Amino acid sequence: MKLKPEIMKKILEFQKTEIDESLVYRKLAKKTKGENQKILEKIADDEVRHYLKWREYTGKDMTPNKIKAFFYSLIATVFGITFAIKMMEGGERKAEEEYSLIKGEVPDAEEIIKDELEHEYSLINMINEEKINYIGSMVLGVNDAIVELTGALAGLTFAIQNTRIVGLAGVITGIAAALSMAASEYLSQKSEGGDNPLKAAFYTGFAYIFAVILLVVPYFLFTSYLMALALTLFDALVIILLFTFFIAVVKEKKFTKLFLEMGSISFGVAFISFLIGLLARKFLNINV
Repeated sequence: MKLKPEIMKKILEFQKTEIDESLVYRKLAKKTKGENQKILEKIADDEVRHYLKWREYTGKDMTPNKIKAFFYSLIATVFGITFAIKMMEGGERKAEEEYSLIKGEVPDAEEIIKDELEHEYSLINMINEEKINYIGSMVLGVNDAIVELTGALAGLTFAIQNTRIVGLAGVITGIAAALSMAASEYLSQKSEGGDNPLKAAFYTGFAYIFAVILLVVPYFLFTSYLMALALTLFDALVIILLFTFFIAVVKEKKFTKLFLEMGSISFGVAFISFLIGLLARKFLNINV
């Protein structure tokens, strides 16, 4: 069959994508067990079958991109198998759209589109990862830590203007708040009949303390309170950026909306606390 150059170019791209993704799915399959592993291995086999089908049109052999496979394997190790798979799923959707553009001229594209849709369905329904089950608890911990501690540190910074004292106050406040949040989550989950209130409490407390450490560290690294506060605010922005991106990918939500919502709340509270700190220092005449 004689195909247009632009169609052949697309098929070459599809062929390369299929062989790359077959290796990625094979690597991800090794990181899980049971039914999840079987599904990932089946998808990897299907991707090889698609690759061979496209090779019938191009007549070219290709080797998989090991760097891409390593990247997704690393992502799965750090952020979990669900996160890595959801990122792959985004590629599946794009592939489906591009396949539909050529199916009128390439009959085999219809069958491959069907397989890709089955992949998406399987991927969405296959994962039962513990950390994802408690993502609500982690959101609670990180969000509260950023909103409460960023505001507290901002207010204390302008009121006291001593980085070590502010840092110490932040550590004490943060740990106490983390324990309080964890206890509250435990009681909340227990009263609502949650599957494992203790694990929910652990994830809430862990996420809170993780955020506390990142936010407080600048006060022990710098003597300039303005520099320490600036870096703390930068840390808060990075935490919000990474965490909202994680949630947006896993939960398939709009990243921009989540980021702006969480960022505006956190920095709005911090700004109000700046003002409170300045007013407290001025009208209470406190100098440390």
